[in-house]
Amino acid sequence: MYIATLWPGKVYPLGATWDGKGTNFALFSENATAVELCLFDKDDQETRIELTEVSNFVWHGYVPGVAPGQRYGFRVHGPYAPNEGHRFNPNKLVIDPYAKALDGEVGNGAELFGYSWDDPEEDLSFSELDNAHLMPKCVVVDQSFDWGDDQPLKTPWHETIIYETHVKGFTKLHPDIPEELQGTYAGLAHPAAIAHLQAIGITAVELLPTHHFLSNPGHLVDKGLKNYWGYDSINYFAPHCAYSADRVPGGQVNEFKEMVKALHFAGIEVILDVVYNHTGEGNHLGPTLSLRGIDNAAYYRLVDSDPRYYMDFTGCGNSLNVRHPQVLKLIMDSLRYWVTEMHVDGFRFDLASALARELYAVDSLAAFFDIIHQDPVLADVKLIAEPWDVGDGGYQVGNFPVLWSEWNGRYRDTVRDFWRGQDSTLGQFAYCFTGSPDLYEMNGRRPNASINFLTAHDGFTLQDLVSYNEKHNEANGENNCDGDNHNRSWNCGAEGETDDPNVLQLREKLRRNFLVTLMLSQGIPMLLGGDEMGRTQKGNNNAYCQDNELSWFDWNLPVGNADLLKFTSELIYFRRKHPVFRRRKWFQGQAIHGSGVSDIGWFNPDGSEMTEEQWQAGFAKSLAVFLNGKGITAVSPKGERIIDDDFILFFNAHYEMIEFNLPTGLNDKEWKVVIDTKEPRLVDTDQVFTDDQLVPVTERSIVVLSSQG
Repeated sequence: MYIATLWPGKVYPLGATWDGKGTNFALFSENATAVELCLFDKDDQETRIELTEVSNFVWHGYVPGVAPGQRYGFRVHGPYAPNEGHRFNPNKLVIDPYAKALDGEVGNGAELFGYSWDDPEEDLSFSELDNAHLMPKCVVVDQSFDWGDDQPLKTPWHETIIYETHVKGFTKLHPDIPEELQGTYAGLAHPAAIAHLQAIGITAVELLPTHHFLSNPGHLVDKGLKNYWGYDSINYFAPHCAYSADRVPGGQVNEFKEMVKALHFAGIEVILDVVYNHTGEGNHLGPTLSLRGIDNAAYYRLVDSDPRYYMDFTGCGNSLNVRHPQVLKLIMDSLRYWVTEMHVDGFRFDLASALARELYAVDSLAAFFDIIHQDPVLADVKLIAEPWDVGDGGYQVGNFPVLWSEWNGRYRDTVRDFWRGQDSTLGQFAYCFTGSPDLYEMNGRRPNASINFLTAHDGFTLQDLVSYNEKHNEANGENNCDGDNHNRSWNCGAEGETDDPNVLQLREKLRRNFLVTLMLSQGIPMLLGGDEMGRTQKGNNNAYCQDNELSWFDWNLPVGNADLLKFTSELIYFRRKHPVFRRRKWFQGQAIHGSGVSDIGWFNPDGSEMTEEQWQAGFAKSLAVFLNGKGITAVSPKGERIIDDDFILFFNAHYEMIEFNLPTGLNDKEWKVVIDTKEPRLVDTDQVFTDDQLVPVTERSIVVLSSQG
């Protein structure tokens, strides 16, 4: 047991702050009546110290001698009145929302809940069970770290290639990463992991949640499953400790920093998937882990007419009360911390529409976005919105403010429909291919507003997209009722695994079609980690609870997938080489330099220009697009004109081969074949076409021609 001295301390900063001689503790709670700081020794013996100083609803105190590595938590006193929105229970040790590290994970048991399980009134009852033995402990940390000359990479948006991946899944089975580092931040920093990212040309990794999250919710533990994706944060400052190879309490902080430093040295930015819309405490029947026990009415959106219950715009049981100044401060402090102290380069905001709800409707000018827009730290990092939530009016693709890019769900759906032969207009496909100006141009945004993706962690992988008509989520233990039923997928003639060579050949070609479309579209491509080497989840489109070989990357590549990996690498470098595929400004379709040739042109297979009627014909499955490499209006960083080759892309989603005429009016040129998706590699031949020749494009494939003339 500690014999601790308590000084008044300071109201700022919140959390635990070590100054070299002791540690200041500060906790916000507007409705608490008392707060106890709880210090734990190496044997988990607890010493409670009442914080008697309170200023501006911040309870604070300074304890001399408390140093980095010290484990702690809080017990917060106040009314337990669920019908009034209050759920204080000092029998529950709660996590400091500003803790920079946590030691351990949340266990399971009735002790975690503020109410008694066996009481017929459920959450209206009061539990006297102590939960400390089931709770992770907060850790005082030393923030000093030798960053050397590490600086933000600030890779321009138009040069960015995003790779969405999972710290554990990417590294867990990698044969060249030492076993003790597999599944960890140190594993992702290992030269073998970085070499793979560099080999395929990635400029940024977008990591699934690394904020400390609830790993073992009871409903999954009962099925022998875990929370793998991590979309149940219980702290917004601490790196998830289970991803750390360093088992010393607090060691995950420096390990995370070492990971960022190593990735930066390799020229790779780090973008974090963050979940500020809800927490892992769930609905009114959920456990008391942190915010619920600290000040439920302040931190969460409660139903105005019945504050016993939570507003749920996320489908996860609760929504943070972004209307409250302290909640806004918590989010903003967290974001700034990850940029300034952890050196990350940007954020992808899960269910970002929920953050815009000041009252009920989504408001794109909500306080949260206004504050970020004006913040000198955050205004200069990459900000990506998942532009929807599950509430009414939550689908907000195209409606986020300047500075923000968005996961373009319309791009995903349109391109999937095109390549599976679904009737849809070529006009919509053309919009997607050119960066979705119909969504983003009118509100002052650039093509980088569109994060183009075809697959993501939520849904089918690329391999499964061409292998399954239906989801197969039986392993999740929900009778295949979970996950999306509308996948816009096509199994190519056989459901799942098959030995049919015709089916396999078609699947391989469609994978290449998807990748070429993605990488040659305007906007910012996002590749789902593992798609470059044919990763499958056996048709599971909701593998959130599969912390096993179903989700982990299999690095043993059969021949077809080894070819795909090489094709993907060549394709990404092709995009990076040619600025015409990554323009900073919109196409205008206007004549360039008086030549009569536009910066972009759209053509029928017979070489004639597309008509308005043809754009709207849902049955059409083929078109050609001309990209003028001399028609790039943006200039280089040094103000120099940017000139590229000219390209013609022939898209044929028809079930038969089509012979295309070269578009008329492009002068006498020789056009060299550079990509043909019927081939497993980018084309390296001397095959050329001239104006009087037809270009054969195999059924369901893409041919790309280039000319330097």
